[in-house]
Formats: sequence, C-alpha cells, structure tokens
Amino acid sequence: MSTGVRRRMGVEERRQQLIGVALELFSRRSPDEVSVDEIASAAGISRPLVYHYFPGKLSLYEAALQRAADDLAGRFVEPHEGPLGARLLRVMRRFFDFVDDHGPGFAALMRGGPAVGSSTTNALIDSVRQAAYDQIMAHLGVTRAPARLELVVRSWISLAESTALIWLDGRRIPRGELETQLVHDFAALAAVSAAYDEETAALIRRALKDEPPTGPFSDLAVRLIALAS
Repeated sequence: MSTGVRRRMGVEERRQQLIGVALELFSRRSPDEVSVDEIASAAGISRPLVYHYFPGKLSLYEAALQRAADDLAGRFVEPHEGPLGARLLRVMRRFFDFVDDHGPGFAALMRGGPAVGSSTTNALIDSVRQAAYDQIMAHLGVTRAPARLELVVRSWISLAESTALIWLDGRRIPRGELETQLVHDFAALAAVSAAYDEETAALIRRALKDEPPTGPFSDLAVRLIALAS
C-alpha cells in the first residue's frame, strides 16, 4: 500500500501555490475573514512556513490581488474584429465571469479590503482601470483621445465597476441583462459626448459604421425610439 510522499516544492512554486490557495479562499469570503491558519491548512503546510514565504498576511494578500488584477485586466483583451457592440458585449461577459467567480475577491480588489489606502493596492486598481481604458481606446482606433472621449471611456469603466459591486449585493437583476445594459450605457455616453464635440462624433461614427441591425447598439436605438413614441 502506498503511503503517499509529499513532494517538496521550490521557493517560487510554493509562493505561487500559496497565492492560488489564498485567491480561492478570498473568492468565497472576504479576505478579512480568512486567517493565515486557514491558508496554511488549505496549502498543507504549517503556519510558520507561510511566514517563511510571505512576511505577513498583508503581503500574501497583495500578491493575491496582483494575480487577480492581472486576470481581470486580461478580461478586456478582445480581437479587433467584427462590430464594436459585439466586442464590448463579449468583454462584459468575461468581466462578469470574473465577478461571478470571485465575488468577495473582486469587491476586496475594488474597495481595498484589508489593504485599503495602501499604495500597492491603489496601484493595482489603477493598473486594471488603465488596461481597460487602453483596450477600449484600441477598439475605437484612437491613439490620442479627445478630452470628451477620454471622459466617456473612463466614466464607463467606473460605471462597470460600480454596477458589478451593486449586483453582487443580492444579484437582483439577471446578469445577462446587465451585461447588455452596460454596452448600451457605453453607446449612450458616447452619443451624448458626440453631440457636444465634432471630433468625438467623427470617431464614434467611424467606430459604429459596421454595426449590424441585430447588434446591441441597434437594439438600444429601437428601445429609445419605443420610449419616445
């Protein structure tokens, strides 16, 4: 009968294992509620060994946030092919996949959790927002955005964050409806901005010229016409 020999891990392999274990626990409960003892137990090592790899819970938490931030930023990466509305809808689905799977961890990342106000946490949050901004601008084919368009995109990213946080508190609206609504929100914000700025209007016209009649942007137009009639 095999007794099962525990394999020794290298330093970096063990660090990555602990980060993965911490992320899994943080995905189910707030990081404030997860103890170092729980992390050690889930990793199959002793509490002192956790401290051998990380100086404290905060440093492990920040490492876990870094991995979560990298994952979340990657959700905004989308091939620059096909209508913009469909692309944004796929981005929102992947974004909400992350939110759905890592609810407490997402809330901790956006609200700061036990590291609220720390320069590391703030930098991670800013990096996710900047990555999302850069991706959206790339989809619009813009390298230097007019001031109004930059305001639209950054406001929309903040709206997506706050919408997801509110949705996590009870999930009272079907997720799919929110994903579509956020794409509609982008179109609405862009349209209002375009009405005030011709440079933004030209960029938006170019981005929307290939939108099909069955896409999310066309769906919004139908809904607004019905509302006004």
